Amino acid sequence: MTHRQTLACACGQVKLQIEGPPIASVECLCTSCRTAGKILETLPGSPQIVDAKGATPFVMQRKDRVEIVEGADHLRSFRLSPKAATRRVVASCCNTPVFLEFSGGHWLSLYAGLWPDAARPPLEMRTMTGDLDDPAALPDDVPNLKQHSLRFYALLLGAWIKMRFRSPKFQVEGELNV
Repeated sequence: MTHRQTLACACGQVKLQIEGPPIASVECLCTSCRTAGKILETLPGSPQIVDAKGATPFVMQRKDRVEIVEGADHLRSFRLSPKAATRRVVASCCNTPVFLEFSGGHWLSLYAGLWPDAARPPLEMRTMTGDLDDPAALPDDVPNLKQHSLRFYALLLGAWIKMRFRSPKFQVEGELNV
């Protein structure tokens, strides 16, 4: 039996269906995620994105296992700069962050806030802790990686192999002007 789950933005107008287990559940502490999270948190109605540790929680999912089933017309792209390799996608109806996508990537980093707390996949690792002033202050409940580790890249490569080296496109029509 295939595991399917429906996720939604805060107001329910944007819905995603995901299938299968995640690639990994992580907290990113890179400067880019912390900066973008703080900017997006200023939008009316936006939930908290960056936690007290400075982390942005994500659940990484293969693109071929994510489908926007409702409200695609509400999705808007946000980039820290016009040439940024990452785009963050927000549901403009309620300013809920939905996913982060790397240019050419075969996975989506879904914002973990889309899951109810009880259903959220358990945290496996923190990444990019080297961007923090004091990474030693982080709890030691999971690995705290200064950068992305060999295991991290192996998880991504394994997913890409299973996808037969494809990278589906996720069309987002509008830009979010912050």
